[in-house]
Parts: sequence; C-alpha cells; structure tokens
Amino acid sequence: MRVLTFSRAVAVMLAVFVAAAGCQVPGDPGRTVGLDAPDVAGERAAPPTEVTLMLDWVPNTNHSGIFLARDKGYFAAAGLEVSIVQPGEVMALQAVASGVAEFGVDFQEQVTVARADGLPLVSLAAILQHNTSGFASPGELGVTTPRDWVGLRYGAFGGPFEEPTLRALMTCAGGDPSGLELVNAGLVDPLALLATGQTELAWIFYGWQAVQAALQGIELDVIMMEDHFDCVPDYYTPILITSEALISARPEVVRSFMSAVARGYAEAGGDPSGAAAALLRAAPELDPELVDESQAWISPRYRADAYRWGEQSRDVWETYARWMVANGVIERMIDVDAAFTNAFLP
Repeated sequence: MRVLTFSRAVAVMLAVFVAAAGCQVPGDPGRTVGLDAPDVAGERAAPPTEVTLMLDWVPNTNHSGIFLARDKGYFAAAGLEVSIVQPGEVMALQAVASGVAEFGVDFQEQVTVARADGLPLVSLAAILQHNTSGFASPGELGVTTPRDWVGLRYGAFGGPFEEPTLRALMTCAGGDPSGLELVNAGLVDPLALLATGQTELAWIFYGWQAVQAALQGIELDVIMMEDHFDCVPDYYTPILITSEALISARPEVVRSFMSAVARGYAEAGGDPSGAAAALLRAAPELDPELVDESQAWISPRYRADAYRWGEQSRDVWETYARWMVANGVIERMIDVDAAFTNAFLP
C-alpha cells in the first residue's frame, strides 16, 4: 500500500496545551438559557453546574439525543447548564484530556490509541451499538469488494488506524494492499472529494453521508464495516467521553450529565421526528430532508439487540484493542477496564 504524506494525527491530538477561547465557534447553539431552577421554600436554588460538551464534527444525527436533552430541559432538571460546542483547531479528545471540556463525542479507535499513549480518557457510553461506517466509492467504478480497491486513491484524514484497517480488509478479500494509494486529505468532506474526483474511496458514516449522497443523486457503492467483522472486529463509533480526573473529582456531575443524555437518546430512539426537529433547531443551516431521512435511519440503531442505550461490552473493547496490537496500531495492550465504564448509565 503506497502512502503519500500520511500523517499520524494522533500526535496532534495529544497536544493538549490549548486555550478555552479556541473551542467556541461562531454560530454554536451555546448554553441553555431560561431554564434556571425555581425557588424552593422562598430560597433561590443552587445555580446549575456549568459544563462543556465538545462534538466530534458539525451537528448531525449522531448528536440528536444531546440536543433533544437540552431542548426538553433534561440537563436543567439534572442541575446542569451545558455548552455544546463544535471542534475547531482543537478536537474533542484534546479538549477533554486538557480539561477545557468536561465531555466530548469521540470514537473508540481514537480513545484506544490515546489510552495506549497514556491519556486518561474514559468512554461513558456508546451512542450507537454497532459500527455503521463504511467505505464509499463512485458507483460507476463497480466496486463490490475490498479487492476492487486496487488502483484507487483513498482520502486519509490522518488516523493511525486507517491504513491497517484498509490493509486488513483488502487482505481478507484477497486483494493486494500495495495497490491502494493513500493521500492526505485532512478533515475535508469526503463526499466533496469523491464528487470532484480528488479521491475514489472515502470512509463515511452511512447514516449521514450515504443518505446525503442519495438525496443529491450521487450514486455510491458502500462496503460496510459490519459485513467484514471477521476481518476487523466491531467497535463503538461514536462514543461519549470524559476524563478520569472528572470521574474522580466530581462523579455526581458525570452521573447527572449521563442521566440527562440517556433520557435524550431514549426519546430520540422512539421519536425520530422529534429528534430531527431538535437537531434542526440547534443547526438550522442543515438540510431538513437530510436530517429527517437520516434520523429515520439512525433512531433504531441508538439501541440494538438486548442492550440499553449507551451500554458497552468489555469484549468489544478488548477484541478491538487486541486487533490494534496485532496490526501494529498500538504497541501494547491497554487496560480495557479503565478505558470504559457503564457505571454512569441510568
């Protein structure tokens, strides 16, 4: 596999000397207002605890339960005032590790690498129970298996797990990984790269970008990760994270936050239209048709099988971490039990 200017972005993610002012972005929904706790017995209730949640990307249906929890006043009822901010130069993993944000939306693969490098981050919940990502290519290429990726250009965003994942999938399918070219695209809209011919392969979330492509009349072939768990094991993406420091110092804040978020996602799972409306109120610049279609697809996937929303399996964390070791993504096994917890789920 030929790698062109492939950057190991985790080195950047671990640079945690950041300023809080750099985390707020223009147009962000900001803090909940007008939901102060009422007076009790003639005395003003204690002011809400202010916390910050940093998203992993622009608002989308992976986040609907968060915005629904805010709209419905669940955070306020839990005694919290939550600022929801988008990433900029600072990503959620950095912000949470440095204490700039108390909570973040991230991914198991990135948190596993961070834990291996000594960052004390903890996953609090799996937003989706199974991996819904996949590798998209233009329909005219006729890609039906990872073996067909030979001769294509993949737009890499800089994760150290990208090349090993692609290599494993191609090898399992009987293809030659050296025939795939990785080009450093950064955090650019993958659909734009495919549409302009800059790349022919992109890693996408099916519930957002594949739905968006269909609405725009862009024909894609998507090879889903869920169809290849025998080659690359299932893992949680995205997840909600916090720091070991916050869990140790203020477990009641973590518990309050998770009780509100879980309530939001439980409601979003049963009411796709209400969840879509909450997301559109937070981000009115989004295409309403995209949000509605995406939400209808993703709501049943917030909770699957016999699991409650957010629940994480030790086996999923351990199996994927061992795959990372075996494929050279991390050098040594992480402490799986320290990497995640279900203790704060209602």
